[in-house]
Amino acid sequence: MWRRLGLLLALVLPTLGCADILRVLSWPGYADADLVKAFEARTGHKVNVTFIDSDEALWQRVQQNQGRDFDVFAVNTAELQRYIHAGLVSPISLARIPNTRHQLPRFRELENIKGLVRQGQVFGVPYTYAEMGLIYDRQQFKTPPSSLTALWDPRYQGKVLVYNSSSHNFTLAAQSLGNHKPFELAGKQWTTTVNQLIALRRNVLGFYTQPDESVELFRDKKAALMLANYGSQQLQLLRRAGADVGYAIPKEGALAWLDTWAILRPTQKSALAHAWINYLLEPAPSQALEMRQGLANTVSEPAHLQPQDRLVWLEPVENSERRQQLWERIYSGDRAARVLGQ
Repeated sequence: MWRRLGLLLALVLPTLGCADILRVLSWPGYADADLVKAFEARTGHKVNVTFIDSDEALWQRVQQNQGRDFDVFAVNTAELQRYIHAGLVSPISLARIPNTRHQLPRFRELENIKGLVRQGQVFGVPYTYAEMGLIYDRQQFKTPPSSLTALWDPRYQGKVLVYNSSSHNFTLAAQSLGNHKPFELAGKQWTTTVNQLIALRRNVLGFYTQPDESVELFRDKKAALMLANYGSQQLQLLRRAGADVGYAIPKEGALAWLDTWAILRPTQKSALAHAWINYLLEPAPSQALEMRQGLANTVSEPAHLQPQDRLVWLEPVENSERRQQLWERIYSGDRAARVLGQ
């Protein structure tokens, strides 16, 4: 057994310098302290973890020094595209990540997952995913909400929570308007979507970024409804906090993100980065995602989804910079004419 383990480590982790420190850029819950400590003990190398709370923050941290500040990072498949386009990520060698053989078949068939493979090279390894369902207070809903339009329902004005994200919120608003291509806004769709987001801002209690923050707001402010960017993770946290909440997948389909681990091109620690990704696909880290965070992993099926539930996987949007600029104006309270520069 120990001989086999030694051979596996030799395959995954070639000899590295004693002073190597792996710099990880991650979302909360992906790199818990005990998991990091176990990896450090196994490899003999330190890990420094920096946490981010939005796609925009992730892009800014990586871009500000052309990726030189980090070695490996977690990013969803839609966002990964701009890192590939900017030349900030390196191809990944699956031969150096043998634990991918334990993943569910749909996560091993990388060619079928939009955004992971370009010109035959793999740039991301699936790690975790979640759908953006609707969490609702059972005391304030006689029946579960069935549509995203519930977020705009005047009966719940001042009792709605939404994730603070320019890209996701434009897609969400487009979905609520019946747009079947919510990632590709064009022409007059920009105006109608901006107006829909202004109406959403007027209806909400507030916007959150972190799961823990959303739980505090929901519980302390007696919210009725929340668009759960972190899906079942937030559901689990709220139930642990004693909230009587339900969970619904809207009929329009729940936006869903698939986070991957990617390696930054400037890194000199490719071997250690590959070893990190391989380690996180082991049973203990995978189970920690589910048991601690309420997130799905890529090695077992989640229990909270039903066969009829429809997921809409995130795709690259038509213009992320424009969405962010417009969202900042909407968030600050500008009227439609000012938002659109009319």
